Parts: sequence; structure tokens; C-alpha cells
Amino acid sequence: MRKLIFLLLLVIAALPMQAKNGATLTADAPEVVVSGDQFRLTFTVNTQKVKDFLAPSIKGFDVLMGPTRSQQSSTQIINGKVSSSSSITYTYILMAGKEGTYTIPAASIEVDGEKVFSNALTIKVLPPDQTAGNSQANQGGGGSSSSRGQIAGSRITDKDLFITATASKTTVYEQEAILLTYKVYTSVNLRQLMEDMPDMKGFQMQEIQLPQQKQYLMEHYNGRNYNTIIWRQYVLFPQQTGKLEIPAVTFDGVVAQQTISDDPFDAFFNGGGYIEVKKKIVAPKVVINVKPLPVKPANFSGGVGEFTMTSSINAKEVKTNDAVTIKLTIKGAGNMKLITSPEVKFPEDFEVYDPKVTNNFDVSRAGLSGTQTIEYLAIPRHAGNFTIPPVEFVYFDLKSQSYKTLKTEAYDLKVEKGKGNADQVIADFTNKENVKVLGQDVRFIKLGDTTLTPKGEVFFGTMGYWLGYLIPFIVFVALVVFFRKQAAENANVAKVKTKKANKVATKRMKLAGKLLAENKKNEFYDEVLKALWGYISDKLSIPVSQLSKDNIEAELTKHGVAEDVTKTFINALNECEFARYAPGDENEAMDKVYATSVDAIGKMENSIKH
Repeated sequence: MRKLIFLLLLVIAALPMQAKNGATLTADAPEVVVSGDQFRLTFTVNTQKVKDFLAPSIKGFDVLMGPTRSQQSSTQIINGKVSSSSSITYTYILMAGKEGTYTIPAASIEVDGEKVFSNALTIKVLPPDQTAGNSQANQGGGGSSSSRGQIAGSRITDKDLFITATASKTTVYEQEAILLTYKVYTSVNLRQLMEDMPDMKGFQMQEIQLPQQKQYLMEHYNGRNYNTIIWRQYVLFPQQTGKLEIPAVTFDGVVAQQTISDDPFDAFFNGGGYIEVKKKIVAPKVVINVKPLPVKPANFSGGVGEFTMTSSINAKEVKTNDAVTIKLTIKGAGNMKLITSPEVKFPEDFEVYDPKVTNNFDVSRAGLSGTQTIEYLAIPRHAGNFTIPPVEFVYFDLKSQSYKTLKTEAYDLKVEKGKGNADQVIADFTNKENVKVLGQDVRFIKLGDTTLTPKGEVFFGTMGYWLGYLIPFIVFVALVVFFRKQAAENANVAKVKTKKANKVATKRMKLAGKLLAENKKNEFYDEVLKALWGYISDKLSIPVSQLSKDNIEAELTKHGVAEDVTKTFINALNECEFARYAPGDENEAMDKVYATSVDAIGKMENSIKH
């Protein structure tokens, strides 16, 4: 608790304090400087009605000059409205001393009889660049050694410009998030940088969106001072166990080197005294050791990370043919895109529809986090009192390195007799649970020729009489046999899933086709992966969480699938996983993935034996 209060006080101290009259006093200085460098420390107040400026105690730096006072005023007329602003700035010229981290406390000033305080500053002083002496002497000294230019023709070495590739962890569990960072170190004038990221085989990759306007920060590394910048960051989820390799990446850089010429016209017509030199920079490969998860429980969701789960129901008292919706919300950080939705066990006579999944994820340096909302819809067909049992969600907790089970509450549902019957209900869960009840049936007037029988003619004992008994009996026997066979097949859940595998996959591929047409890249690839993994899971009667590329081939061989068909299916998985991050034409890549996946599912449907 004391640490929390202390941190809170530090945050407050680092912010400029605004007075009741709206006045603020803002302190500004570089975050990082080099020992021996000169820099500016400024205090700016947004009004000129001030007095009694009180500077803070400046320790760790030599005050070469100051404070000097300057005033600024401006007036703007926008759409006939006149606005004006004014400020006063107090400037110090400081020189950095010994290396270390120093704090400059808040300054104060009086505005309209009220004290206004500035923010505190923290400045890090780096040691001098061990190789900077000659370079600085050639340039007349002054300024940071890390930002010096290079004379044209000078060789750019790997110590002048390089890129590091670092992983937040090098030993992880399967599906555990890894932060991969590419950081640029430069002591030359780097103007441009480009790269082609290789395929991250064995990983699912999500790029972190960094600010477009990147700013350099100074850092002391191996005896030299460099301007540094984080160029790319990715969150990786290993999909396989063992040693996985993140390949080396080649960057194409452009460095500006200074030309020496006594002719000002020559300098002007040759890029302002600079020439551009191309330089290839190679970021090293990174090896990740991926450990397998402990023996997985039968109901393992595939989730690896830290999660919470809540549930709700739309009503506990309904009528027959009314929709019942249970909403599950899974929140946390981990491999959110790869978890399997929990199963809600509705009573047997409920008509159950496919769940609706809504994802809201955010990719950051902490990994993939957010919420997944799953809505389950079912329609009770008979009156009575029912219980919907608790829903379980099993995941692997990285902190405790063990499996944990989240459980919702059970729901008691009272169903009363309602209007209509089961045949009159149409449910379309894909359109926000629009449940419609048809009105009265329309009885059509029979048209065409009519055969009349004379009054008094005996029907008993005729062929039509016996057929009237025989045909319904035959139909009855056939229906009994059919429904018994159907009931036996439906009792075998695995067999039902196997039979419906192609239908479910086709439905998902249709949705993927729609996403393809709308050019929704991430949603398209997610849906194709669900179709492929879901199809093979249903077809083999193996949960998705227990499937991997390592064991698919063996399982398909057991079911008599030809080697070329197996290869086609695995290639479809690989293409889908890698295409989203590959350079080139996105539309062409998505079209290819769609065609390959449809072809793979079609070949598998004709090859798998049961």
C-alpha cells in the first residue's frame, strides 16, 4: 500500500499543476543527455501576469547560463472570432556532469496571488562515447556524439548501425505469448529503413501497432552512445513444441553522408551537402524453446494465459417456443483467438442453435487481451421445470503452471405452456435472435377434375377399401424403422458430428467468402482456420484442443486417407496461417487461401473412412 501511494505521488509530481485561474507552469528538458553535453531547461507559464519566479535546486548539472526571460504573444482571427495568447519562458543552459539519473524538482511562480507549480523532471545522463573524441574534434565539438554525421566515402560498420531482435522469453509453453522486438541502434544519419518479414513457421503472429511518428531515444550500449528506436514489435504464439526458430531479417537502410565542398553551389545541387548510401542490416535469428503443456484434461478449452468468465440469462420464466439466451463473457489475456467455446448443456427437448461469438481483442506489449462474448440460443418445446447446469471453462494458468477451471452458476428455468407449436417457430440466430411465430395456416382451394361416386354404391370389400388399410400400415412400419434408426444415430454424438462435419464447414466457408468479398482480412483468415480445424475435429471425433499439425497426419493415416490428400489439407492450414502476414497482393493471397481450403475439404470428404 505504501509503495502504491509513493508511486501515485511521483505521478502527480511529474504533472504540471493548473491553478484555479487556469495558469500552468510547464518544465521541459531532454530525457537523456550525454556527460559533457550542453542542453536547455525551460519553464513556461501561459500568462504574463506573473511575479516571484522561484527556480528549483538543480543538482547534478552545471548552470552555464540563466535564467533568461522571454515573452511571447499571439493573436488569431478565425471566422470573425479574435483569440489571443501570451506566455513567459525562463531558460537555463545546463551542462551534464557524471552519469546517473537525476531529478529536477518543481519550480513555482505567483499568478494573481496564487502559487503555481511546475512538473518535476527526470533526466538520465549517459557516459561519454568512447569513440567520439576524434569525430567531435573534427566537427568542432558540441552536440551529442550519437547524432554526429559521417563524411562521404566513410565505411559504415556494423558498430555504426545495427538492429537487435529480442524475445521477451526464450523458453515458453505451447501457446504462451512472446513479445518479439526489433530495435534500431544508429550513430549515423539513418534516413530510411525497409524490410520484408519472413514466414514465422510454427507461430501465430500479431503485429503491435506502433506510432507512425517514431522518436529516437539515446542509449549507451557497449561503450558507445546510440540513437535508438523500436522499429517493429510482434506478439507470437507458438503452435508446436520443441526448438522453433525465428529467422534472421534483412533490412534495407539508407544513410545520409556529409560531402565536403568549398563551393556552395555544388553543395546545393548535390542534396544540400549530403549523399545517400544504401546499407543492408541483418537482425539475428532467435531460437525459442517451446515446452509441451502437461497432460491435457478432456474438457480443455485450449486457452493458455489468465482468464475470467461471467454468465447471464435473458429470462428464468418463459413460455414454450420463446427464445432462451445464455450469454458467456470470457475476459483475459492469452491466446484468445484460439480458445474453444465452452458447451452449454440445454435440456434434451430444447431446440439448440449454433452460438454467436463476438470478439473484442487488443494487441499490445502485454500480449493479446480483451473479451470474447458467446451467446447461446435455445427454444423450449414443452412446459415444465428445467435446470441448465453450470458451464465449465478449463484453461492453463501460466502463473501457477497448472490447469484451472472456471464455472458459472446453474440456472433454474420455468417453462409454461404458450401459444403455437414447435412447427410454427422459425429461429434465425444469425440475425440477432429474431424469433418469429407464423400465423394461421392457409388452406388452399382444390382445383382440377373431380371424380364423383354414385350414391348407394358399396365401397366395402373393394380394392380401394383394402388399400386404404394396407398403405397406412406399410407407411407406419417404415416410419417406425426410420425413426428408430435415426434415434440410434443421434444418440451417438460423435457420429452426428462426423455426418454434419461437411455441412458445418461449408457454412463457415460461405461466411469466409462473404468476408473475402468485404475485404475483411483478419476475420476472413480466422473463419477459414475455424472451418479447417473444426472440420477435421468433427470428422475424426477429436477435440480441437487435442489436435496439432504433429498428430493430424497420423490420425488421418489411421482412417485410410491417402498421403497426397493429407498433404493437401496440411498445406491449406499452413497457407492460411502464413498468408495474412506475407507481403504482396492481399486480395490474391486471400483468393488463393479460399480456393485451397475448399479444395482440401472436398478431397478430405471423399477420402476419410469410418
